[in-house]
Amino acid sequence: MSQTTEVKLPTRRLDPQLVELLRSLQPGQRIRIVQTIRVGRRQWQTTVVGVFRQLDYLATGIVTERVPEDDVVVPVIHFTKDNGELSSITLDEKTVLTLEPPR
Repeated sequence: MSQTTEVKLPTRRLDPQLVELLRSLQPGQRIRIVQTIRVGRRQWQTTVVGVFRQLDYLATGIVTERVPEDDVVVPVIHFTKDNGELSSITLDEKTVLTLEPPR
């Protein structure tokens, strides 16, 4: 994993098992990520498989002027897809992450 040791969401809690898995990930491990997408009343799941590179945080700005403590910071998994594409996904409380067997 990267230098980040604390894994959290800005407003909700991640599953403790997911946090432990994130802390234990090493670059080169194969992972499967399942996320639930919701647009209006529709929702569906999408799955991606790849090789873990690192875990970071993405600091996002907000649209109103506030103090810096109000910035939203979300965890991001960086990975490489099987086709070689470098990709990143932000985590939320519905993200399912599992280890995959090596290829």
